[in-house]
Amino acid sequence: MQSKKYYSTAKIVFAIFTALLLTLPITAQPAQAQKFKVLHTFDGANGNGPTGVLVRDAAGNLYGTTEAGGMGKCGTYGCGTVFKLNKNGKQVWLHSFDITDGEEPIEGLIRDAAGNLYGTASLGGNSQCSNGAGCGVVFELDSRGQESVLYKFKKPATGYQPESVLARDSAGNLYGVTRDGGKKSVGTVFKVDANGKETLLHSFTGGADGCTPVAGLILDASGNLYGATASGGLGVCDEGYGVVFKVDAANGTLTVLYQFLPGDGAYPGSVLLLDETGNLYGTTEGGGSSSGCGSEGCGVVFELSPQTNGTWTEKVLYNFCSLSECNDGEEPKNGPLVRDSRGNLYGTTIFGGTSRNCNGRGCGTVFKLDTAGQETVLRSFEGQADGAVPAAGLVTDGSGNLYGVAQNGGDNSCNPPDGCGTVFKIIP
Repeated sequence: MQSKKYYSTAKIVFAIFTALLLTLPITAQPAQAQKFKVLHTFDGANGNGPTGVLVRDAAGNLYGTTEAGGMGKCGTYGCGTVFKLNKNGKQVWLHSFDITDGEEPIEGLIRDAAGNLYGTASLGGNSQCSNGAGCGVVFELDSRGQESVLYKFKKPATGYQPESVLARDSAGNLYGVTRDGGKKSVGTVFKVDANGKETLLHSFTGGADGCTPVAGLILDASGNLYGATASGGLGVCDEGYGVVFKVDAANGTLTVLYQFLPGDGAYPGSVLLLDETGNLYGTTEGGGSSSGCGSEGCGVVFELSPQTNGTWTEKVLYNFCSLSECNDGEEPKNGPLVRDSRGNLYGTTIFGGTSRNCNGRGCGTVFKLDTAGQETVLRSFEGQADGAVPAAGLVTDGSGNLYGVAQNGGDNSCNPPDGCGTVFKIIP
């Protein structure tokens, strides 16, 4: 199976861009010796294709999703799973979706103080949308892995195909995005309350507010939601390069914080990261000043900062493919980034690195970006037992260890020739 999420969901051929590209000092360091360990290898029955960010509890257990695999019957490769691993990578429990309760949980999970997990499956449920495979669901799993479907999307006009990390407030309301549906069929922002009632907060128009919201939302202490759209923002979906937006969770008012142009990034695809001073960090799959990936660019790490006059300014922190053959990484995808106490950022790219084992391309990287904009590659994936295509972001523990997933690689007999993916740990 060639991965359903292997390439960008918002790739649009760049128009000729004549504006002067940013001339930031960019440096990169070659891979350093880090201790890398594969904690878990998927084999199809226990999951196939992890693409969402992991959640880690105080005991070191890891929770995540795979877009396919498991025991459910959804075509050739299963309906997807939610898994719990102990700190050593041993499976504790597994939930296999079966279409009626969801299919393809592409993005990751969130966890509450009681140990309950919440997520979305992009397909499945009882209703049939234009994809013919169900409109998607919002689900909950308790600490033992028992699932409850909180909401099944029903009408395209109110949104469907949720591919979203959820945000949860103190009242138990869940917030997310759908990549399709709404009044203009270009996506929505939704709320599902503790009783399973859905409220449509915003229906994207395809104009200045963008098209195809992706990855998920984050929530600040004032009740504002932040997210990004993979395209749009210049008035027409196929002519825009995406936006970062804010939504008031109380009334659904949407404000566009930034519209991308190719020189400063294009197609933002990651869950955002909010720091203690209100700055937002994220990645774009394309754009930037590097041309080593062709006309679409190789992606950037960006920072958005609020100004006293109410506007936001963007700064490109790093342009990928700044090294020959994209040895520093290419196309950061789902995110989110991780930021340590010193301000260093950590993330992943789905391509690039020193290996050429993935159809002649690099198999992806884990990178560190310091406050001076210097990048260090912590891991170049080889596309073999270690994994390939690390689409999701990372989580960290109190000791600075990093944990993540690789969508492909691992067991070569599973899902040939791609492999079913791995869970990994990097020890600094």
